[in-house]
Amino acid sequence: MGRSTANSSFSATLVLSFAGFSLLLAAIGLYGVLAYLVTQRTGEIGIRMALGAKRERVMRLILMNGLRPALMGLGIGIVASLGVTRLIGSVLYGTSPVDASVFLSVIATLLLSATGACLLPAWRAARINPMCALRGE
Repeated sequence: MGRSTANSSFSATLVLSFAGFSLLLAAIGLYGVLAYLVTQRTGEIGIRMALGAKRERVMRLILMNGLRPALMGLGIGIVASLGVTRLIGSVLYGTSPVDASVFLSVIATLLLSATGACLLPAWRAARINPMCALRGE
C-alpha cells in the first residue's frame, strides 16, 4: 500500500511546495510594487499629511491601492475555479469539487498574504515626515 501511494504522495508534496513558493513570490512582488509606489508618491503623501491627513487615512489609502488588484484577481480566480470544477470532478476521490472549506481557506490564505505584503509599505507611508518629503521636492 505504501509503495502504491508513494508516487502520488511525492507529487502532492511537490505541487504543495511549488504552490507555497509561488505564493511567496507573489507576495514579494506585490510588496516590491507597492514599496516602489510609495517611494514615487512620497511628495504627494507629504502634502496630504502637511494638509492634515491622519496617519490612519494614509495607511488605509496605500493598503487599498495594494489590495485592490489582489481582490480583483481573487474574484476572477474564484469564478474561473468554479468553472473548472466540472473538468476535475472525475479526478477527485472522496471529496466534492466545490468544497466550501477549501474555497474559504484559499481565500483567507491569499488575503492574508496580500495584506501582509501591503502592510510594511503602508506603514512606511504613514510614517513619512511631511517636512522631509516636501524638502526633497
